[in-house]
Amino acid sequence: MLVRRTIAGLLRLSDFAAANRAHRINQLKQGIFRSSSSAAAQGSSSDVPPRFTTTSIDELLPRLRNSSLVIFDKDGTLICFHSMWAPWIHQFVERLEADTQMSLGDKVYRLLGFDTQTQRFGPGLLAEATMFIIKERMVELLMQEGLESEEANKVVDRCWQNCDATNEANLKSLGNLPDLFKTLKDWGIKTAICTADTRAGTLPALKKLGVDKLVDKIMCSDDHGSQPKPNPHNALRICEELNVSPERAIMVGDTSADTGLAKNAKLGTAIGVLSGVGSHKDLHEADYLLDSVENILTIAVNGKSPPGGGSNGTGGPQKIGQRQYSTTTSGMKAGVPEYSYVIIGAGSAGCVLTNRLSENSDNTVLLLEAGPKDYTWKIHMPSALMYNLCDDKYNWYYHTVPQKHMDDRKMYWPRGRVWGGSSSLNAMVYIRGHARDYDRWEREGAAGWSYADCLPYFRKAQTHELGPDNYRGGDGPLHVSRGKSENPLNRAFIEAAQQAGYPYTDDMNGYQQEGFGDMDMTIHNGIRWSTANAYLRPALKRTNVTTEVKCVVTRVLFEGNRAVGVEYLQNGETKQVRAGEVILSGGAINSPQLLNLSGIGDADDLQKLGIPVVQHLPGVGQNLQDHLEVYVQQACTQPVTLYSSLSPHRMLMIGIQWFTMQTGLGATSHLEAGGFIRSRPGVEHPDIQYHFLPSTVNDHGRVAGTQHAYQVHVGSMRPTSRGYLKLKSADPHTHPLLEPNYMSTDQDVLEMRLSIKLSREIFAQKAFDPFRGPELAPGDGVQSDKDIDAFARRMSDSAYHPSCTCKMGEETDKMAVVDAETRVFGLENLRVVDASIMPSIVSGNLNAPTIMLSEKAADIIKGEPPLPKSTAPVYQPKTLDTQR
Repeated sequence: MLVRRTIAGLLRLSDFAAANRAHRINQLKQGIFRSSSSAAAQGSSSDVPPRFTTTSIDELLPRLRNSSLVIFDKDGTLICFHSMWAPWIHQFVERLEADTQMSLGDKVYRLLGFDTQTQRFGPGLLAEATMFIIKERMVELLMQEGLESEEANKVVDRCWQNCDATNEANLKSLGNLPDLFKTLKDWGIKTAICTADTRAGTLPALKKLGVDKLVDKIMCSDDHGSQPKPNPHNALRICEELNVSPERAIMVGDTSADTGLAKNAKLGTAIGVLSGVGSHKDLHEADYLLDSVENILTIAVNGKSPPGGGSNGTGGPQKIGQRQYSTTTSGMKAGVPEYSYVIIGAGSAGCVLTNRLSENSDNTVLLLEAGPKDYTWKIHMPSALMYNLCDDKYNWYYHTVPQKHMDDRKMYWPRGRVWGGSSSLNAMVYIRGHARDYDRWEREGAAGWSYADCLPYFRKAQTHELGPDNYRGGDGPLHVSRGKSENPLNRAFIEAAQQAGYPYTDDMNGYQQEGFGDMDMTIHNGIRWSTANAYLRPALKRTNVTTEVKCVVTRVLFEGNRAVGVEYLQNGETKQVRAGEVILSGGAINSPQLLNLSGIGDADDLQKLGIPVVQHLPGVGQNLQDHLEVYVQQACTQPVTLYSSLSPHRMLMIGIQWFTMQTGLGATSHLEAGGFIRSRPGVEHPDIQYHFLPSTVNDHGRVAGTQHAYQVHVGSMRPTSRGYLKLKSADPHTHPLLEPNYMSTDQDVLEMRLSIKLSREIFAQKAFDPFRGPELAPGDGVQSDKDIDAFARRMSDSAYHPSCTCKMGEETDKMAVVDAETRVFGLENLRVVDASIMPSIVSGNLNAPTIMLSEKAADIIKGEPPLPKSTAPVYQPKTLDTQR
């Protein structure tokens, strides 16, 4: 049984009727509690809190009927901790650094348990300690930095003032709290707040939430005699003043301090909620684990019917509050074909999975692709990549909504719609990203996806023409090679970068990413080595593999919360297939789109489009990330660029050579040199990437160069801007709304500006003296920061790396869509495997990471043990005090 996510906590509770009591209890037994099988997937029983079966819940119900008091923690339980305190901590750090003229940000963030990458808090000082303790620790930190005690206290007090965590814009309720508290009061259950916040901070927040007059007792950290959690004093004092026996009280909180308080006070029940900072492991003392505070109603008053309850006697979808959640089947026809696995999307991920899952002849695999087969020379000839990049025959041809930070431009997003997906359209650059990207994934909740875990799967996938080593593979299906064109401008670029003070790296996918050198490419014997060539074609020789093309999947079919198949359109006919498991591999746009069309996503958004809700997962389509790049172009004084190859006669000769021998200028994408650098001091690993081209192109290759020139494609690798995609309509043929929200942060603007400045510096080095003509773009007239920023807004474009829209993470992360085993939360037999499940974008191109991710996911799906972790070392700069 897969981990299930509750929907009950997202519903209004005020109009619960007795007619829905049985339905609620059934949900309680089936969906609210985390299943025991998911515990096995996450670790040993000692690492996670107890899971509940139907039997154990039934045994607890009589005990819960006697509950007379519910004590709630505030931040993280009633109010979203992250949205409330993240603005506060940034404001506090800014004031602190301005006051002391010290760089204290990293230390303060670490001390208070704040992750600047995810913008979320973990268990730590701010989440669990009182304000007095936090201030004391801040004073200690300043004293360690050299301040005297008196001055440190004054600084903390000054900076603390006017940092308002109760700002209404930052208060995000974690449920329909007025309805919850009113219902508990109507049923004779008392409520209390026990918080580590001060009274001055608590009372305005409760008033804004609309529950200040509904609470029977409030206990704050600055009340006379108050003791910090997990000391039982405050809970026992609440019970005493409300005349409730502790064993008839329930404690609800999001940290180990809350559940520890309940145990120390010997309260009847300790309930951990996963809406705040605590994870399963942190809440191991909880009797129950819930997604939402509103589930408390189902537990605390399980058998009590509110006044006026009655049965409407209807079946089908159950109406609870303001939302409907279907409990019926979704119309699977009898006698349809059945497969072990149905994979949606024959792109980079889908081809890998088709190959690996069909290795066992007992498994039957159906691969569904919306586009055609890749039967055209324009795909397989590497230098012809621009033909398909701008042609909607093999391309979804997406466009974003107008970008308000990019002069309201609609940005073009080509995505593959053909066998091989975007690996049949891309520039064939093979880049893995940096080791720290994958270690960051693990910190973001993707357990088992660190670099040491992922490197073995990069190697498994690859055969590198230079042979295997600790980083490269030697017997995988994906062939990787180096450029053969020997254009003198490629050498000049690498030499110029070294003259500018950057290192040379002989393998930017190996020990050292930082530096400049020859780029790896997915080209084999002069042919684009897409995943269709590498993985799909070998799999098609097996009798247990079936493929269908030109079919648009319209929805996943469910029986209850179990995916049982898919429905698709092909040649105007609606068809269905049954599946043991459904795997979405449509990519960062199509996978969340199909989840939405199938009733999985934000319930409010789906209901506005008339789509029945199967599972409320608000993270579907959120967290959209992409790389921007801009072209810095320089005229060339010698005829050594690709401009000479654009004449009809030269193109004919290049074509003849490629068609007959798969060699020559047609056998490369010409992006043969590149590099990675750090944009500024203090950056731990490269955040700017270069692709060098001994030619010029504009507007995604739709406008060819008009003279001899060369260019570098450059951009920031870890943008902080976050976007989203949403359905425009319930029609599967309608493109979704794409909002990447490009350059919406000051950091992103700065990094694009630095990208351009540092590129100019490289082009100005001695190695380019024999070739350098006038600068074409941005141009000599663009020198000030203001003008450079305007150029970046006007000319930057997508690097074609949309990702992260079905992010992998822990259940505590409300924006996570799949777990570390690629399973969609709350549903059975449904997975997503493609670039959409990346928790955050990696520092480089995405095709190689997507293939690795799919190789690793295949082992997970098959139940195979993971490959042994790598111990290969990773380069670290000698100092971060300088930029290079």
